Amino acid sequence: MHQTETEPPTRPAAAPTGLSPSRAGDFMTCPLLYRLRVIDRLPEPPSAAATRGTVVHAVLERLFDHPPGERTAELARSLLRPQWERLLGERPELAQLFPGDEDGSALAGWLGDAEKLVDRWFGLEDPTRLHPVERELYVETPLEPGVLLRGYIDRVDVAPTGEVRLVDYKTGRAPSRDFEGKAMFQMKFYALVVWRWKGVVPRRLQLVYLGGGGDVVTYDPDEADLLSVERKLRALWETISRAVATGDFPATRNRLCDWCDHKARCPEFGGTPPPYPLPVPVPVPVRRTTDDDPTGDLMVSKES
Repeated sequence: MHQTETEPPTRPAAAPTGLSPSRAGDFMTCPLLYRLRVIDRLPEPPSAAATRGTVVHAVLERLFDHPPGERTAELARSLLRPQWERLLGERPELAQLFPGDEDGSALAGWLGDAEKLVDRWFGLEDPTRLHPVERELYVETPLEPGVLLRGYIDRVDVAPTGEVRLVDYKTGRAPSRDFEGKAMFQMKFYALVVWRWKGVVPRRLQLVYLGGGGDVVTYDPDEADLLSVERKLRALWETISRAVATGDFPATRNRLCDWCDHKARCPEFGGTPPPYPLPVPVPVPVRRTTDDDPTGDLMVSKES
């Protein structure tokens, strides 16, 4: 497909060296999706829902630039359009979210939906009583064997007594109880990174859901929880490393397939993935005579 000026640039393929909660989730959901995003690094068209989430996150981050008494819903709403314009300046391809919107009605409706999410947050938390020590905090820590755990935490609160709370905003609906553990995996991932980085186990993990009727889900981890997550991530990285070495990333049909940007390339739906872009060892015949192999046809590995 011809790349237009508004499309994100195609980046060269590369082997992964780090792991974030999102990419870990991709691999556990569908290894092929992980490969196409992380190794092939195929561009994906912008999503109105994901972009709205980015703008809402930016508003909630910048609201805390203001003194507690000024952190009102009216102020937060006033930040939405400037944050959208800032993001559009950084990513011009987002303009394609509103094609032919000469009168701006589509953009206005989209911003109106973002306003509802922001307003709902004020019913879940009181920003005049919150004093975050960090916002959009980048964290990372090495995990043997040879992977860097990394990610961004939306908000870090520290109580006067020293307890740490990690907070993440979600612009979708709260999951059912059957999927609550999967959603909290991201926060346990961050808690592990903070523990290994700072030596402190966060007292509370908190997910703030702004979709639907709004909800707050909390979990209080301990060292045993985080050690379990660490073991899971070690095993996951070993599995990813084997897949990278062999190029074997099977597609897994799941409930998110209908929203996947790579469905046309998926063999589960009659598509064909692009050729694997990294070298893999392949067996090639080498002529070598031994007592055990009198024909001399041995198979050895060689990088393709």
